[in-house]
Amino acid sequence: MLTPMLKRLSIFLLILLLNYWPGYAQKVEKPNIIFLFADDLGWGDLGCYGNGVIKTPNLNKLAGEGILFTQFYVSGSVCSPSRAAIMAGKYPARLSVHGHFATTDLNKKRDMPDYLDPKEVTLTRLLKGNGYLTGHFGKWHLGGGPAAPLPDAYGIDSFRIATGSDVAAEKDLDIWSAKNRPVSSKLVVDETMRFLDGRDKKKPFYLNVWFADPHATLNPSEEQMEPYRGAGPGKSVPHRGATEIYYATVTEMDKQIGRLLDYLQTQGLAENTIIIFSSDNGPEDIHISNASHSGVGNAGPFRGRKRSLYEGGVRVPFLVRWPKGTPAGKVDTTSVIAGVDFIPTLCKITGTKLPANTQLDGEDMSASFRGTPTPRTQPLMWEWRFRVFGEPFHRSPMLSIRQGNWKLLINPDRSRVELYDIPRDPTEMNNVAAAHPDVVKELSAKVLAWQQTLPKGLVESEAGKNSYSWPAGK
Repeated sequence: MLTPMLKRLSIFLLILLLNYWPGYAQKVEKPNIIFLFADDLGWGDLGCYGNGVIKTPNLNKLAGEGILFTQFYVSGSVCSPSRAAIMAGKYPARLSVHGHFATTDLNKKRDMPDYLDPKEVTLTRLLKGNGYLTGHFGKWHLGGGPAAPLPDAYGIDSFRIATGSDVAAEKDLDIWSAKNRPVSSKLVVDETMRFLDGRDKKKPFYLNVWFADPHATLNPSEEQMEPYRGAGPGKSVPHRGATEIYYATVTEMDKQIGRLLDYLQTQGLAENTIIIFSSDNGPEDIHISNASHSGVGNAGPFRGRKRSLYEGGVRVPFLVRWPKGTPAGKVDTTSVIAGVDFIPTLCKITGTKLPANTQLDGEDMSASFRGTPTPRTQPLMWEWRFRVFGEPFHRSPMLSIRQGNWKLLINPDRSRVELYDIPRDPTEMNNVAAAHPDVVKELSAKVLAWQQTLPKGLVESEAGKNSYSWPAGK
Protein backbone atom coordinates (compact mmCIF):
# COMPACT_ATOMS: atom_id res chain seq x y z
CA MET A 1 0.00 0.00 0.00
CA LEU A 2 1.39 3.42 -1.02
CA THR A 3 2.27 5.88 1.68
CA PRO A 4 0.74 9.41 1.43
CA MET A 5 4.10 10.75 0.28
CA LEU A 6 4.39 8.15 -2.49
CA LYS A 7 0.81 8.90 -3.59
CA ARG A 8 1.59 12.60 -3.87
CA LEU A 9 4.77 11.81 -5.78
CA SER A 10 2.86 9.53 -8.19
CA ILE A 11 0.27 12.24 -8.86
CA PHE A 12 3.02 14.81 -9.41
CA LEU A 13 4.83 12.55 -11.90
CA LEU A 14 1.56 11.88 -13.76
CA ILE A 15 0.94 15.62 -14.10
CA LEU A 16 4.46 16.10 -15.44
CA LEU A 17 3.91 13.27 -17.91
CA LEU A 18 0.66 14.72 -19.24
CA ASN A 19 1.89 18.29 -19.51
CA TYR A 20 5.49 17.96 -20.62
CA TRP A 21 5.51 14.88 -22.82
CA PRO A 22 3.13 15.88 -25.65
CA GLY A 23 3.30 12.53 -27.36
CA TYR A 24 1.82 10.79 -24.32
CA ALA A 25 -1.28 12.98 -24.12
CA GLN A 26 -1.84 12.71 -27.85
CA LYS A 27 -1.59 8.93 -27.75
CA VAL A 28 -4.33 8.89 -25.12
CA GLU A 29 -6.80 10.89 -27.23
CA LYS A 30 -5.88 12.65 -30.43
CA PRO A 31 -8.29 15.37 -31.50
CA ASN A 32 -10.56 14.83 -34.47
CA ILE A 33 -10.37 17.55 -37.15
CA ILE A 34 -13.02 18.77 -39.60
CA PHE A 35 -12.03 21.43 -42.11
CA LEU A 36 -15.07 23.26 -43.50
CA PHE A 37 -14.07 25.10 -46.69
CA ALA A 38 -16.41 27.50 -48.46
CA ASP A 39 -15.89 28.46 -52.11
CA ASP A 40 -15.57 32.17 -53.06
CA LEU A 41 -16.87 33.45 -49.72
CA GLY A 42 -15.69 36.93 -48.80
CA TRP A 43 -14.12 38.10 -45.53
CA GLY A 44 -17.17 40.26 -44.88
CA ASP A 45 -19.92 37.75 -45.72
CA LEU A 46 -20.52 36.49 -42.17
CA GLY A 47 -22.32 38.24 -39.35
CA CYS A 48 -19.38 37.60 -37.02
CA TYR A 49 -17.17 39.54 -39.45
CA GLY A 50 -19.48 42.53 -39.49
CA ASN A 51 -22.13 41.66 -42.08
CA GLY A 52 -25.44 43.05 -40.92
CA VAL A 53 -27.62 41.54 -43.65
CA ILE A 54 -26.65 37.94 -44.43
CA LYS A 55 -27.96 35.53 -41.81
CA THR A 56 -25.21 33.15 -40.61
CA PRO A 57 -26.29 32.17 -37.07
CA ASN A 58 -24.42 28.86 -36.96
CA LEU A 59 -21.07 30.24 -38.04
CA ASN A 60 -21.57 33.20 -35.71
CA LYS A 61 -22.15 30.71 -32.89
CA LEU A 62 -19.07 28.74 -33.94
CA ALA A 63 -17.02 31.94 -33.71
CA GLY A 64 -18.42 32.66 -30.26
CA GLU A 65 -17.42 29.20 -29.06
CA GLY A 66 -13.87 29.41 -30.40
CA ILE A 67 -11.43 31.87 -31.95
CA LEU A 68 -12.13 34.28 -34.79
CA PHE A 69 -8.97 35.29 -36.66
CA THR A 70 -8.95 38.55 -38.60
CA GLN A 71 -5.63 38.06 -40.43
CA PHE A 72 -5.84 34.70 -42.19
CA TYR A 73 -4.58 34.42 -45.76
CA VAL A 74 -5.04 31.71 -48.34
CA SER A 75 -1.90 31.12 -50.40
CA GLY A 76 -3.59 31.52 -53.77
CA SER A 77 -6.20 33.97 -55.05
CA VAL A 78 -8.24 31.24 -56.81
CA CYS A 79 -9.42 27.77 -55.86
CA SER A 80 -6.87 25.17 -57.02
CA PRO A 81 -3.76 27.07 -55.88
CA SER A 82 -5.36 27.81 -52.52
CA ARG A 83 -6.32 24.17 -52.01
CA ALA A 84 -2.97 22.80 -53.18
CA ALA A 85 -1.15 24.99 -50.65
CA ILE A 86 -3.27 23.68 -47.78
CA MET A 87 -2.82 20.06 -48.81
CA ALA A 88 0.90 20.20 -49.65
CA GLY A 89 2.16 22.99 -47.38
CA LYS A 90 3.91 24.80 -50.23
CA TYR A 91 3.30 27.94 -52.18
CA PRO A 92 1.22 26.83 -55.18
CA ALA A 93 3.45 28.62 -57.68
CA ARG A 94 6.29 26.31 -56.58
CA LEU A 95 4.05 23.40 -57.57
CA SER A 96 3.24 24.99 -60.97
CA VAL A 97 -0.37 25.37 -59.81
CA HIS A 98 -0.79 28.91 -61.09
CA GLY A 99 -4.54 28.91 -61.76
CA HIS A 100 -7.50 26.56 -61.47
CA PHE A 101 -7.14 23.05 -62.89
CA ALA A 102 -9.12 22.94 -66.11
CA THR A 103 -9.01 20.95 -69.34
CA THR A 104 -5.77 19.32 -70.41
CA ASP A 105 -5.40 21.81 -73.26
CA LEU A 106 -5.90 24.84 -71.03
CA ASN A 107 -3.60 23.46 -68.34
CA LYS A 108 -0.90 22.96 -70.97
CA LYS A 109 -1.40 26.46 -72.36
CA ARG A 110 -0.85 27.90 -68.88
CA ASP A 111 2.20 25.66 -68.26
CA MET A 112 0.40 23.78 -65.51
CA PRO A 113 0.17 20.07 -64.76
CA ASP A 114 -3.23 18.38 -64.90
CA TYR A 115 -3.25 17.70 -61.16
CA LEU A 116 -1.39 18.10 -57.90
CA ASP A 117 1.54 15.70 -57.93
CA PRO A 118 0.51 12.78 -55.68
CA LYS A 119 4.18 12.32 -54.74
CA GLU A 120 3.99 15.52 -52.71
CA VAL A 121 3.79 15.24 -48.96
CA THR A 122 0.13 15.88 -48.09
CA LEU A 123 -1.66 16.70 -44.88
CA THR A 124 -4.03 13.76 -45.27
CA ARG A 125 -1.25 11.24 -45.91
CA LEU A 126 0.68 12.46 -42.88
CA LEU A 127 -2.32 12.19 -40.58
CA LYS A 128 -3.28 8.82 -41.99
CA GLY A 129 0.22 7.61 -41.12
CA ASN A 130 -0.46 8.73 -37.57
CA GLY A 131 -3.55 6.54 -37.22
CA TYR A 132 -6.20 8.94 -38.52
CA LEU A 133 -9.10 7.98 -40.71
CA THR A 134 -9.18 10.51 -43.53
CA GLY A 135 -12.11 11.62 -45.66
CA HIS A 136 -12.93 14.16 -48.33
CA PHE A 137 -16.47 15.18 -49.27
CA GLY A 138 -17.66 17.85 -51.71
CA LYS A 139 -15.51 19.93 -54.02
CA TRP A 140 -12.04 18.65 -54.90
CA HIS A 141 -10.51 20.67 -57.76
CA LEU A 142 -6.97 19.40 -57.26
CA GLY A 143 -6.95 17.69 -60.63
CA GLY A 144 -8.35 18.07 -64.10
CA GLY A 145 -8.39 15.83 -67.14
CA PRO A 146 -9.02 12.11 -67.59
CA ALA A 147 -5.71 11.02 -66.03
CA ALA A 148 -6.07 13.01 -62.82
CA PRO A 149 -5.78 10.85 -59.68
CA LEU A 150 -8.65 10.57 -57.23
CA PRO A 151 -8.30 11.61 -53.57
CA ASP A 152 -7.14 8.16 -52.46
CA ALA A 153 -3.82 8.87 -54.19
CA TYR A 154 -3.21 11.59 -51.58
CA GLY A 155 -3.79 9.53 -48.45
CA ILE A 156 -7.58 9.84 -48.24
CA ASP A 157 -9.47 6.76 -47.07
CA SER A 158 -13.01 7.68 -48.02
CA PHE A 159 -14.26 10.27 -50.48
CA ARG A 160 -17.18 11.35 -52.57
CA ILE A 161 -16.56 14.26 -54.93
CA ALA A 162 -17.87 15.61 -58.22
CA THR A 163 -15.56 13.31 -60.18
CA GLY A 164 -15.56 10.09 -58.19
CA SER A 165 -16.45 8.09 -55.11
CA ASP A 166 -15.14 5.17 -53.12
CA VAL A 167 -18.59 4.48 -51.69
CA ALA A 168 -20.00 1.25 -53.07
CA ALA A 169 -22.75 1.71 -55.69
CA GLU A 170 -22.48 5.50 -55.48
CA LYS A 171 -21.65 7.70 -58.44
CA ASP A 172 -20.11 11.15 -58.55
CA LEU A 173 -21.50 13.68 -56.11
CA ASP A 174 -23.60 16.10 -58.14
CA ILE A 175 -23.08 19.45 -56.42
CA TRP A 176 -22.87 21.60 -59.57
CA SER A 177 -25.97 20.97 -61.70
CA ALA A 178 -28.66 23.66 -61.68
CA LYS A 179 -31.23 21.27 -60.21
CA ASN A 180 -28.92 20.33 -57.33
CA ARG A 181 -27.52 23.74 -56.49
CA PRO A 182 -30.25 24.42 -53.91
CA VAL A 183 -29.17 21.28 -52.03
CA SER A 184 -25.46 21.36 -52.84
CA SER A 185 -24.32 22.06 -49.28
CA LYS A 186 -26.82 19.56 -47.90
CA LEU A 187 -25.39 16.79 -50.10
CA VAL A 188 -21.87 17.51 -48.81
CA VAL A 189 -23.02 17.37 -45.19
CA ASP A 190 -25.04 14.20 -45.87
CA GLU A 191 -21.90 12.43 -47.12
CA THR A 192 -19.90 13.65 -44.14
CA MET A 193 -22.47 12.33 -41.68
CA ARG A 194 -22.68 9.02 -43.52
CA PHE A 195 -18.93 8.61 -43.12
CA LEU A 196 -19.11 9.48 -39.42
CA ASP A 197 -21.92 6.97 -38.85
CA GLY A 198 -19.99 4.12 -40.44
CA ARG A 199 -16.44 4.87 -39.37
CA ASP A 200 -14.19 2.82 -37.09
CA LYS A 201 -14.97 4.63 -33.85
CA LYS A 202 -11.68 3.58 -32.26
CA LYS A 203 -9.72 5.89 -34.55
CA PRO A 204 -9.52 9.69 -34.73
CA PHE A 205 -10.56 11.28 -38.00
CA TYR A 206 -9.58 14.14 -40.27
CA LEU A 207 -12.19 15.32 -42.78
CA ASN A 208 -12.12 17.83 -45.62
CA VAL A 209 -15.69 19.09 -45.98
CA TRP A 210 -15.37 21.33 -49.01
CA PHE A 211 -18.50 23.13 -50.20
CA ALA A 212 -19.27 24.34 -53.71
CA ASP A 213 -21.23 27.25 -52.25
CA PRO A 214 -21.25 30.16 -52.83
CA HIS A 215 -19.30 29.63 -56.09
CA ALA A 216 -21.31 30.61 -59.17
CA THR A 217 -23.46 29.56 -60.95
CA LEU A 218 -25.97 29.79 -58.08
CA ASN A 219 -29.58 28.67 -58.18
CA PRO A 220 -31.22 28.86 -54.74
CA SER A 221 -34.86 27.91 -54.35
CA GLU A 222 -37.67 30.43 -53.98
CA GLU A 223 -38.07 29.30 -50.39
CA GLN A 224 -34.38 29.92 -49.66
CA MET A 225 -34.56 33.40 -51.19
CA GLU A 226 -37.78 34.45 -49.50
CA PRO A 227 -36.12 35.88 -46.34
CA TYR A 228 -34.15 38.24 -48.59
CA ARG A 229 -37.00 39.57 -50.72
CA GLY A 230 -36.45 42.97 -49.16
CA ALA A 231 -32.85 42.95 -50.39
CA GLY A 232 -33.94 42.62 -54.03
CA PRO A 233 -35.94 44.69 -56.52
CA GLY A 234 -39.28 43.57 -55.09
CA LYS A 235 -42.37 42.07 -56.65
CA SER A 236 -42.92 44.88 -59.14
CA VAL A 237 -40.43 43.29 -61.58
CA PRO A 238 -40.05 39.61 -62.54
CA HIS A 239 -36.36 39.48 -61.69
CA ARG A 240 -34.51 38.34 -58.60
CA GLY A 241 -31.70 40.52 -57.35
CA ALA A 242 -28.11 39.31 -57.17
CA THR A 243 -28.27 40.05 -53.47
CA GLU A 244 -31.20 37.67 -52.93
CA ILE A 245 -29.46 34.89 -54.85
CA TYR A 246 -26.10 35.24 -53.13
CA TYR A 247 -27.36 35.89 -49.61
CA ALA A 248 -29.74 32.91 -49.77
CA THR A 249 -26.92 30.59 -50.81
CA VAL A 250 -24.64 31.67 -47.97
CA THR A 251 -27.45 31.25 -45.45
CA GLU A 252 -28.24 27.76 -46.78
CA MET A 253 -24.60 26.74 -46.40
CA ASP A 254 -24.65 28.10 -42.85
CA LYS A 255 -27.82 26.08 -42.15
CA GLN A 256 -26.19 22.84 -43.30
CA ILE A 257 -23.05 23.56 -41.28
CA GLY A 258 -25.34 23.99 -38.28
CA ARG A 259 -26.85 20.58 -39.00
CA LEU A 260 -23.36 19.02 -38.94
CA LEU A 261 -22.41 20.80 -35.74
CA ASP A 262 -25.63 19.59 -34.08
CA TYR A 263 -24.84 16.05 -35.20
CA LEU A 264 -21.37 16.23 -33.62
CA GLN A 265 -22.93 17.42 -30.38
CA THR A 266 -25.51 14.63 -30.21
CA GLN A 267 -22.86 12.01 -31.03
CA GLY A 268 -20.57 13.21 -28.25
CA LEU A 269 -17.91 14.28 -30.74
CA ALA A 270 -17.93 18.04 -30.32
CA GLU A 271 -15.68 18.29 -27.26
CA ASN A 272 -12.54 16.87 -28.86
CA THR A 273 -13.11 17.82 -32.49
CA ILE A 274 -11.26 20.78 -33.97
CA ILE A 275 -13.57 22.61 -36.35
CA ILE A 276 -11.85 24.91 -38.83
CA PHE A 277 -13.86 27.12 -41.17
CA SER A 278 -12.52 29.23 -44.01
CA SER A 279 -12.88 30.15 -47.69
CA ASP A 280 -10.60 29.35 -50.62
CA ASN A 281 -10.31 32.97 -51.84
CA GLY A 282 -12.16 36.26 -51.90
CA PRO A 283 -15.59 36.83 -53.47
CA GLU A 284 -16.17 36.43 -57.21
CA ASP A 285 -16.57 39.54 -59.36
CA ILE A 286 -19.93 40.25 -60.96
CA HIS A 287 -18.17 40.89 -64.29
CA ILE A 288 -17.51 37.13 -64.61
CA SER A 289 -20.29 35.64 -66.75
CA ASN A 290 -21.33 32.79 -64.45
CA ALA A 291 -21.54 35.23 -61.53
CA SER A 292 -23.33 37.99 -63.45
CA HIS A 293 -26.51 37.21 -61.50
CA SER A 294 -24.86 36.73 -58.09
CA GLY A 295 -21.36 38.22 -57.79
CA VAL A 296 -22.01 40.45 -54.80
CA GLY A 297 -19.93 38.72 -52.13
CA ASN A 298 -18.52 41.04 -49.50
CA ALA A 299 -14.76 41.50 -49.08
CA GLY A 300 -15.37 43.61 -45.99
CA PRO A 301 -13.19 46.72 -45.80
CA PHE A 302 -10.68 45.39 -48.28
CA ARG A 303 -9.67 46.26 -51.81
CA GLY A 304 -9.62 43.35 -54.26
CA ARG A 305 -11.72 40.33 -55.08
CA LYS A 306 -11.04 36.80 -56.38
CA ARG A 307 -7.80 36.66 -58.46
CA SER A 308 -6.47 39.86 -56.93
CA LEU A 309 -3.49 39.92 -54.57
CA TYR A 310 -4.97 42.86 -52.70
CA GLU A 311 -6.37 41.90 -49.29
CA GLY A 312 -9.90 41.19 -50.55
CA GLY A 313 -8.63 38.46 -52.86
CA VAL A 314 -6.54 36.48 -50.36
CA ARG A 315 -7.68 37.51 -46.85
CA VAL A 316 -10.67 35.41 -45.80
CA PRO A 317 -12.62 34.29 -42.72
CA PHE A 318 -10.94 31.83 -40.37
CA LEU A 319 -12.67 30.27 -37.37
CA VAL A 320 -11.30 27.60 -35.05
CA ARG A 321 -13.35 25.86 -32.34
CA TRP A 322 -11.94 23.12 -30.14
CA PRO A 323 -13.56 22.96 -26.70
CA LYS A 324 -10.67 20.94 -25.29
CA GLY A 325 -8.02 23.26 -26.65
CA THR A 326 -9.23 26.74 -27.57
CA PRO A 327 -10.72 29.52 -25.46
CA ALA A 328 -14.25 30.59 -26.32
CA GLY A 329 -15.22 33.99 -27.65
CA LYS A 330 -11.70 35.13 -28.52
CA VAL A 331 -10.89 37.44 -31.45
CA ASP A 332 -7.27 37.25 -32.59
CA THR A 333 -6.42 40.43 -34.49
CA THR A 334 -2.64 40.01 -34.48
CA SER A 335 -1.67 36.49 -35.60
CA VAL A 336 -0.95 36.34 -39.34
CA ILE A 337 -1.78 32.79 -40.45
CA ALA A 338 -1.80 31.26 -43.93
CA GLY A 339 -2.94 28.18 -45.79
CA VAL A 340 0.63 26.89 -46.01
CA ASP A 341 0.63 26.67 -42.19
CA PHE A 342 -1.90 23.83 -42.05
CA ILE A 343 0.62 20.97 -42.20
CA PRO A 344 3.10 22.19 -39.56
CA THR A 345 0.32 23.45 -37.29
CA LEU A 346 -1.95 20.41 -37.37
CA CYS A 347 0.97 18.00 -37.24
CA LYS A 348 2.18 19.71 -34.07
CA ILE A 349 -1.27 19.54 -32.48
CA THR A 350 -1.75 15.86 -33.35
CA GLY A 351 1.80 14.72 -32.62
CA THR A 352 2.34 13.76 -36.26
CA LYS A 353 5.96 13.56 -37.33
CA LEU A 354 7.12 15.11 -40.59
CA PRO A 355 9.41 13.03 -42.80
CA ALA A 356 13.07 13.98 -42.62
CA ASN A 357 14.13 16.80 -44.96
CA THR A 358 10.54 17.86 -45.66
CA GLN A 359 10.62 21.37 -47.11
CA LEU A 360 7.48 23.37 -46.38
CA ASP A 361 6.67 27.05 -46.79
CA GLY A 362 4.47 27.35 -43.72
CA GLU A 363 5.24 27.41 -40.02
CA ASP A 364 3.77 26.06 -36.80
CA MET A 365 1.02 28.38 -35.58
CA SER A 366 -0.48 25.92 -33.09
CA ALA A 367 -0.06 28.33 -30.17
CA SER A 368 -2.49 30.71 -31.87
CA PHE A 369 -4.98 27.84 -32.23
CA ARG A 370 -4.78 27.47 -28.45
CA GLY A 371 -5.42 31.16 -27.84
CA THR A 372 -1.95 32.69 -27.74
CA PRO A 373 -1.39 35.21 -30.57
CA THR A 374 1.73 34.20 -32.46
CA PRO A 375 4.04 36.38 -34.58
CA ARG A 376 5.26 34.99 -37.90
CA THR A 377 8.97 34.37 -38.35
CA GLN A 378 8.88 34.19 -42.16
CA PRO A 379 7.17 36.38 -44.80
CA LEU A 380 4.25 35.27 -46.94
CA MET A 381 4.46 35.50 -50.74
CA TRP A 382 2.07 35.28 -53.69
CA GLU A 383 2.21 35.29 -57.48
CA TRP A 384 -0.64 35.78 -60.00
CA ARG A 385 0.32 35.44 -63.67
CA PHE A 386 -3.00 36.26 -65.29
CA ARG A 387 -5.36 39.19 -65.61
CA VAL A 388 -7.62 40.30 -62.78
CA PHE A 389 -11.23 40.92 -63.79
CA GLY A 390 -13.39 43.80 -62.66
CA GLU A 391 -12.68 47.45 -62.05
CA PRO A 392 -9.06 48.66 -62.31
CA PHE A 393 -9.16 49.47 -58.58
CA HIS A 394 -9.01 45.72 -57.81
CA ARG A 395 -6.29 44.78 -60.33
CA SER A 396 -3.16 44.14 -58.31
CA PRO A 397 0.46 43.79 -59.41
CA MET A 398 1.69 40.25 -60.12
CA LEU A 399 3.70 39.67 -56.94
CA SER A 400 3.03 40.28 -53.28
CA ILE A 401 4.87 39.82 -49.99
CA ARG A 402 3.62 40.32 -46.42
CA GLN A 403 6.26 40.70 -43.70
CA GLY A 404 5.32 42.04 -40.32
CA ASN A 405 2.96 44.97 -40.79
CA TRP A 406 4.24 45.68 -44.30
CA LYS A 407 2.80 44.43 -47.55
CA LEU A 408 4.55 45.10 -50.86
CA LEU A 409 2.95 44.52 -54.26
CA ILE A 410 5.20 44.75 -57.30
CA ASN A 411 5.50 43.76 -60.94
CA PRO A 412 8.71 41.96 -61.91
CA ASP A 413 9.68 44.89 -64.16
CA ARG A 414 8.91 47.34 -61.31
CA SER A 415 6.27 49.06 -63.43
CA ARG A 416 4.15 49.16 -60.28
CA VAL A 417 5.52 49.33 -56.74
CA GLU A 418 3.04 49.62 -53.87
CA LEU A 419 3.75 49.46 -50.14
CA TYR A 420 1.08 49.42 -47.44
CA ASP A 421 1.10 49.34 -43.64
CA ILE A 422 -1.70 46.77 -43.39
CA PRO A 423 -2.84 47.26 -39.76
CA ARG A 424 -3.08 51.03 -40.32
CA ASP A 425 -4.29 50.85 -43.93
CA PRO A 426 -6.14 47.55 -44.46
CA THR A 427 -7.95 48.92 -47.53
CA GLU A 428 -4.58 49.52 -49.26
CA MET A 429 -5.41 53.09 -50.20
CA ASN A 430 -2.24 54.90 -49.10
CA ASN A 431 0.82 53.75 -51.04
CA VAL A 432 3.80 54.72 -48.86
CA ALA A 433 6.53 53.23 -51.07
CA ALA A 434 8.15 56.62 -51.67
CA ALA A 435 8.35 57.31 -47.93
CA HIS A 436 9.99 53.96 -47.06
CA PRO A 437 12.62 53.16 -49.71
CA ASP A 438 14.50 50.91 -47.28
CA VAL A 439 11.43 48.69 -46.76
CA VAL A 440 10.76 48.60 -50.50
CA LYS A 441 14.37 47.60 -51.16
CA GLU A 442 14.28 44.77 -48.62
CA LEU A 443 10.90 43.31 -49.54
CA SER A 444 11.29 43.69 -53.30
CA ALA A 445 14.63 41.87 -53.16
CA LYS A 446 13.02 38.98 -51.29
CA VAL A 447 9.93 38.57 -53.46
CA LEU A 448 11.79 39.05 -56.76
CA ALA A 449 14.44 36.52 -55.72
CA TRP A 450 11.63 34.12 -54.76
CA GLN A 451 9.97 34.58 -58.14
CA GLN A 452 13.21 33.62 -59.88
CA THR A 453 13.04 30.21 -58.19
CA LEU A 454 9.56 29.47 -59.55
CA PRO A 455 8.88 27.32 -62.61
CA LYS A 456 8.88 29.39 -65.78
CA GLY A 457 5.71 29.61 -67.85
CA LEU A 458 3.00 31.66 -69.47
CA VAL A 459 2.39 35.17 -68.19
CA GLU A 460 -0.67 36.83 -69.70
CA SER A 461 -0.10 40.19 -71.34
CA GLU A 462 -2.64 41.83 -68.99
CA ALA A 463 -1.09 40.40 -65.81
CA GLY A 464 -0.25 43.07 -63.27
CA LYS A 465 -1.92 45.89 -65.21
CA ASN A 466 -4.64 48.23 -64.01
CA SER A 467 -5.00 50.38 -67.11
CA TYR A 468 -8.33 51.70 -68.39
CA SER A 469 -9.46 52.60 -71.89
CA TRP A 470 -9.87 56.32 -71.41
CA PRO A 471 -11.75 58.31 -74.08
CA ALA A 472 -9.22 59.58 -76.58
CA GLY A 473 -8.71 63.32 -76.73
CA LYS A 474 -8.41 65.31 -79.93
